[in-house]
Amino acid sequence: MAAVRRVLAWCLATVWLWPVVTLRADEPPPPAPPAAGRDKARGAGSGEQAEGAQGSKFIRLLRSDDGTVVALQTAIVAYGRSDEAEAQSDGQVDEPQRSRVEVHLIGAVHIGEAEYYEALNKAFQQYDAVLYELVAPEGTRIERGDSRRDRSMVSRLQVGMKQMLELDFQLEHIDYQQENLVHADMSPEEFARTMEKRGESIWSIFLRMLGQSIAQQSKNPNGPSDLDLLMALFDRNRALKLKRLLAEQFEDLEGVMLAFEGEDGSTIISERNKKALDVLRRELQSGKRKLAIFYGAGHLPDMETRLKQDFGLARRGERWLTAWDMSDAAHPLPKEASYPALVEESPSGERD
Repeated sequence: MAAVRRVLAWCLATVWLWPVVTLRADEPPPPAPPAAGRDKARGAGSGEQAEGAQGSKFIRLLRSDDGTVVALQTAIVAYGRSDEAEAQSDGQVDEPQRSRVEVHLIGAVHIGEAEYYEALNKAFQQYDAVLYELVAPEGTRIERGDSRRDRSMVSRLQVGMKQMLELDFQLEHIDYQQENLVHADMSPEEFARTMEKRGESIWSIFLRMLGQSIAQQSKNPNGPSDLDLLMALFDRNRALKLKRLLAEQFEDLEGVMLAFEGEDGSTIISERNKKALDVLRRELQSGKRKLAIFYGAGHLPDMETRLKQDFGLARRGERWLTAWDMSDAAHPLPKEASYPALVEESPSGERD
């Protein structure tokens, strides 16, 4: 199974690192030794963070009765003021407006069905502001279809993945020209400075993610074999078979990302999350009340913890979008997950 683990781990790491790698114009300096006594990312590695990762799901698989994967879905999770926060005042938002604040975390996979991205475009219209990830100069708005994929070896790997899995890129379909979309990420210069300060580089992060992916697969003795991968590559419906193999690797995404972050956090997750929440604070102070944060699903367990700790928000409910449709005649997609009715309401309730 070693070959399968390496191939699927490369695929997993490539999918989740794509927004950063392809949007950087240059590689930061080689990593320096970590500075002594540097600050640890707030919440990363803590008991509360671990509890959040185990209790909150932002990506899930749907299976048929015989266990075959038929869909990979990402969550839109709603947060409102907790009872405890309502009783206190922190000065961040005018008191008469506090109870009306609503924030949604919108998880994304960066390679998915075109219909998935169109459903997200439609969902964005209900918000006062949608904060989005993009390592680019502050305020950047990219033209629809401008995926900037030709800057790195990783980008070329992603082009191969897109073609092999018969999926589409996020930047090719998301309409970043909508007036309510707000850039909420680091600039390339900020990203490079933060990595240098932490002793990180693009490739050290990539290899770290690769290692965690391999470790995850090693824990599953019933995972795909070399023969499974070989058969998928030569199957008449190669894209479907490969998607099902790869989708299995996303099932424990939250646990993988928690292990990847470690006690000190990382530039790619915790530091960029801090930047996004700084923008959220600014937008709330400007008077906006219904906001969304549109980031890769791997960012959201840490972001949920920060919303609870720093903003006094509690999880109220969730709904799900189908990102990968892996159904066929023998394994149909459940009606509630079918296109165009992509959204499945889930029972609301506070999850602290």
